[in-house]
Amino acid sequence: MASLRDIRKHISSVKSIKQITYAMKMVAAARIKRAQGAILASRPFAADMDRLIEDLYLELGGEELAGGASALFEERPAGGPLCLVLVTADKGLCGSFNSNLLKAATAWLKANRERKVYVFVVGRKGRDFVRRLKGLDMEVLHELVGIFPKAGYAHAQLLAEAVLKLYAEKPVESVTLIYNEFKSMVAQRIVNDQLLPLKKHILEKTHGERRAQGEFSFEPRKADLLAALLPRHIVAQLYRMLLESQAAELAARMSAMEAASKNASELIDDLTLKMNKTRQAMITTELNEIVSGAEALGG
Repeated sequence: MASLRDIRKHISSVKSIKQITYAMKMVAAARIKRAQGAILASRPFAADMDRLIEDLYLELGGEELAGGASALFEERPAGGPLCLVLVTADKGLCGSFNSNLLKAATAWLKANRERKVYVFVVGRKGRDFVRRLKGLDMEVLHELVGIFPKAGYAHAQLLAEAVLKLYAEKPVESVTLIYNEFKSMVAQRIVNDQLLPLKKHILEKTHGERRAQGEFSFEPRKADLLAALLPRHIVAQLYRMLLESQAAELAARMSAMEAASKNASELIDDLTLKMNKTRQAMITTELNEIVSGAEALGG
């Protein structure tokens, strides 16, 4: 049976942990407002940019794209190397946020174990996970760590430049994104989406149907405009991805720390009850000994 000193020490340590978890919850709650505002502001821009790229591409007809922009739309031969962009958190203590992402990445890598894979990883948890993997034909080309919870447009630009450079220099079949999408304060969704090539992405969304368009005059040509917009489109999609992951991580951490604080409070109550019962039992035992001694002396 635990002594009163041991129980008091246990209560003190749990109270210290509760203070830490509560502080982390409040920090995450303060940051989530800003992160939520950033993602809600970026979604319309990214969606409209996506729609503009689709409309321009479907309007082109037989017009040739300027520069190497056409390479971003062309389907590449099957069986070539693949590219994976994995976005995780830099820190833990956010529930199943990281573990779900790593499970999704593991499943994707297992499905493509026979292929050469180029990896772009964002977040320390993902970087450490990739470094531990053995037996796969995998090459990490770019690491971006320590950017959360202050992910910015500049980080998306760096990532986009590295991805576009790889896509231009290597016969990469496709670029896949795996990240956590912010749905609400209590829910996140694992996203496994294809960033490149763009043609397959557009046809899957529009089923190859051309939308009704108004009569517009383009200056410069539609092909030149589309070629100029494509790098910005890639940056916008990656920026939205970083903001989604950032907001989802903060929401997951706030929920996890709230649950941990609640569990700590319940544990403190249980330990306090146990301490009182132990103290009561000790007092009862001492009283019994005193009464027994008095009776023995009186007899």
